[in-house]
Amino acid sequence: MMTTVKMIQESAEWIKQQAEMKPIVGLILGSGLGDLADEIEKAVYLSYENIPHFPTSTVAGHKGQLVVGTLEGIPVMAMQGRFHFYEGYSMQEITFPVRVMKELGCESLIVTNACGGMNENFQPGDLMIIDDHINFTGGNPLIGENLDEYGPRFPDMSTTYTPALRDHAFEAAEKLGQTIQRGVYAAVSGPTYMSGAELIMLRKLGGDVVGMSTVPEAMVARHMSMNILGISCITDMAIGETIEGITHQEVMEVAAKAKPRFKALVRHVLASGDRRLWNQKEEE
Repeated sequence: MMTTVKMIQESAEWIKQQAEMKPIVGLILGSGLGDLADEIEKAVYLSYENIPHFPTSTVAGHKGQLVVGTLEGIPVMAMQGRFHFYEGYSMQEITFPVRVMKELGCESLIVTNACGGMNENFQPGDLMIIDDHINFTGGNPLIGENLDEYGPRFPDMSTTYTPALRDHAFEAAEKLGQTIQRGVYAAVSGPTYMSGAELIMLRKLGGDVVGMSTVPEAMVARHMSMNILGISCITDMAIGETIEGITHQEVMEVAAKAKPRFKALVRHVLASGDRRLWNQKEEE
């Protein structure tokens, strides 16, 4: 199903009727990290199944709802659970909420995920700021008719992740006494975890971590000139030469242990930033 401007506007209008607050930052909360949305103040909870044209999340651990309110004084819209290519949705469907966020006024996106670490200097429980990505999903959410109202036919992806937001996140981590990594996120389709040979290939191509999300949403956000900050939670080591089996339950357990540091980082990033970091229109 191809996304149309009318669909985006209808979803946005329905959300406006339920929540009066105009968000400026969108949050996509990955596996095991969705509890941050429970800390949003003046919150309005909207189930995906009630929002026109929204898919529904089928992954264990994803609550499947939008939360609109304020976090550290910043108007936000958070997704408690995202959609994935491996669930059978099209690339346009899994990125549809990002389009709606932009329509509602979000000029920035914080996108998070749980992932496997391919860089031998990383370890489970580390947080990583995404510098760049490799799209190895086999798909692209911008294929098809271009939505000219939101962005150009051929958007540039050379600086997908906003340098100022990356720098700000590292400053916030330093103030918190956190040591965080930085690197390249390699996105694959899933739902299978990677073979040893595949992991070796992705690492040789330049990937530091591997996961099944984030990149499609970032590409669509970049298409719409949104500011983007990507944060990965490394839940297991995916070293091709010494790979060990991993289950989704184990991923969730490690993400849960890292959750306090993750929440503290995101909250501090929001609290300590100049509002112009988040609201691009104020910079223009």
